[in-house]
Amino acid sequence: MFLSAGLLLAGPAAATNYNTSDARAHGGWHSLALSLGEARHFRALDQHSYSDSLFSVNASAGACDLPWLELRVELDAYQPESATVNRVPADLRVDYETIHSGHAAFVTERGDRGFYVRIALPELDLLLDEMADGELLRLRLMRGEDDPWFMAFDLTGAGEAIARMQRLCGQAVR
Repeated sequence: MFLSAGLLLAGPAAATNYNTSDARAHGGWHSLALSLGEARHFRALDQHSYSDSLFSVNASAGACDLPWLELRVELDAYQPESATVNRVPADLRVDYETIHSGHAAFVTERGDRGFYVRIALPELDLLLDEMADGELLRLRLMRGEDDPWFMAFDLTGAGEAIARMQRLCGQAVR
């Protein structure tokens, strides 16, 4: 079953209602296009690993070579303000491949029930290549010195979803 529109639309301007198109299933992942006026974004997302969370790989038309990772966790209440509430170290690893270390920003968006974790990594292209062939993506966020937050995401279909997201993005700028 496909995620609710609210989770699918979560992203670049979360409280804004984007139009979705070109949605396609790839195992436990999906690929789709988001648009609002001239803004066009493309997403590959895992919808099966957690009932309240969504992990996605995203790209924007005109900047397809600068994808970003985002985790959205559903909250109980709508957020009263947009804010970056914390920045923490983040590590991601596919199966037993490279440990990718970077940082994550914890963000809330006014009028949205999501809590966003926007992850930046220096070798994102390598991670995406590993995700295409891997089985499990592990994420560790260090909320404090002795306070890790662990999550794991099934990668069944991730390679196809990411490749299609990249194709859709590339076609949008032609």
